Amino acid sequence: MFEPLLPLQFLRRAARLFPDKAAVIDGKHRYTYRQLEERVHRLSNALRQRGIGKGDKVAVLSPNSHRMLEAFFAVPQIGAVLAPLNYRLTTPDFEYILHHAEAKALLIDWEYAHQIAPLVEHLTSLQHYLLLRDDEAPGAVLPAVDYEDALADAAAVCPEPLPIDETDLATLNYTSGTTARPKGVMLTHRACTINAIHFMMSLSVRPTDVYLHTLPMFHANGWGGIWAVAGLGGTQVCLRRVETQPIFGLMQSEAVTLACAAPTVLVTLATFDAARDYRLAAGVRIGTGGAAPAAAVLRRMEDLGIEVVHLYGLTETGPFLTSCEAQPVWDGLEVQARYRLKARQGIAQLFADVRVMDEQLCEVPMDGQTIGEIVARGNNVMEGYYKQPEETVNVMRGGWFHTGDLAVVHPDGYIEVVDRLKDVIISGGENISSVEVESMLYEHPAVLEAAVVGVPDSRWGEVPKALVVLRPQRHADERELITFCRDRMAHFKAPKSVEFLDALPKTATGKVQKFALREAYWQAHESRVQG
Repeated sequence: MFEPLLPLQFLRRAARLFPDKAAVIDGKHRYTYRQLEERVHRLSNALRQRGIGKGDKVAVLSPNSHRMLEAFFAVPQIGAVLAPLNYRLTTPDFEYILHHAEAKALLIDWEYAHQIAPLVEHLTSLQHYLLLRDDEAPGAVLPAVDYEDALADAAAVCPEPLPIDETDLATLNYTSGTTARPKGVMLTHRACTINAIHFMMSLSVRPTDVYLHTLPMFHANGWGGIWAVAGLGGTQVCLRRVETQPIFGLMQSEAVTLACAAPTVLVTLATFDAARDYRLAAGVRIGTGGAAPAAAVLRRMEDLGIEVVHLYGLTETGPFLTSCEAQPVWDGLEVQARYRLKARQGIAQLFADVRVMDEQLCEVPMDGQTIGEIVARGNNVMEGYYKQPEETVNVMRGGWFHTGDLAVVHPDGYIEVVDRLKDVIISGGENISSVEVESMLYEHPAVLEAAVVGVPDSRWGEVPKALVVLRPQRHADERELITFCRDRMAHFKAPKSVEFLDALPKTATGKVQKFALREAYWQAHESRVQG
């Protein structure tokens, strides 16, 4: 009676039990579960017609849309591996990722055609392009077939089944991490399925839910919400751009009850002056993660009738590792004390083994003071980094996945992150490698030394700041260096400010002491993690 754990089962269940229920809403497009399943089958068959088979990589570069959502079911259904791309990256980033992933097909939204067009002649392994659009004209010419034409030429029946094991790869998700080059996180069908179940449990997903995709679908597979909401027969509403007024407009018009958002989006929603002009559905929940939500944000969201659920995890863990399960006894506490408890990262998910350990891999005491690193193991953890065995061995040492996040465990068992071990900055939910930004600064002829650290920011949680030592007899000002970086890398990675120093603090062995640089900016904050 064994059946492999596959995220494909979620759509199959919904199409069988809720065939006429609204499955996905994307502007003027509205599809029932029967229609969604037919479109998914058509995409699977269209890819097969183009020679895409088991293990082949199919990349998708698109904002949130019904077509991208379809790919999350259609690609794994034929045993291929979906590689969702971060649309905020640059053309060189896309070139590296598509080459490294050995992508054989690319589903590309019309808005990003100009990013890929210069690469067509260089990406020899990329054989097929499907252009995602209605009637929009792309900004560049690609050797692409229109997505809808491809679907029209393919059968709407389930493709001939092939054996798919739950340990086969389902997705390949690229994350910036701590090095200049993105790393490909290999997630199996089982990992994706387990995380979808964690999503259901942590956010109390119900068949009556209407889920708004405020979180990018490329971001750790939309945290698993695509599969989870479909599995219980909920309705998914696509949002192409994260803009506050349209969000509240959709929440009212579609009676949205569920969403997920990076901390910066949560702050934007909480501080929207016209929020009270909109009538929201009862029982709205929003999951957030990446940094502890501020007490003022939690209070404002509660005033709007929105419950915020604090989650924690990484792309490498599917992503969910913990959730801050609210306890009834907290309701009787003083307001600040209650919000402080709700801002912690929380306790382990049902199918995740999460600990805080010292360097000898011994658990730290539950005293709320002793600091260790969060480590994890379980079926939700990645198989490793694609074609990067040394990086994989390093992060999986001792039989545990090492998150690089430093934390304490409180007497009630709840984990609280206090700092980062890795030189990674998380700004508005996006990973920024400080090493990558430093490398770019070193390209400037006036820069002798550079160190990049995350500093607090009221909107983005934290943003990159550059501390720079100039070469003798050379000059550069703040705006020049910022512009230099913005012209050569994704804008969100570029430093938001630059401070010039005579020298950088270093250890006896010459290593830059980034903790000392960060201290001046974080000393007024209880937590060193705000992104």
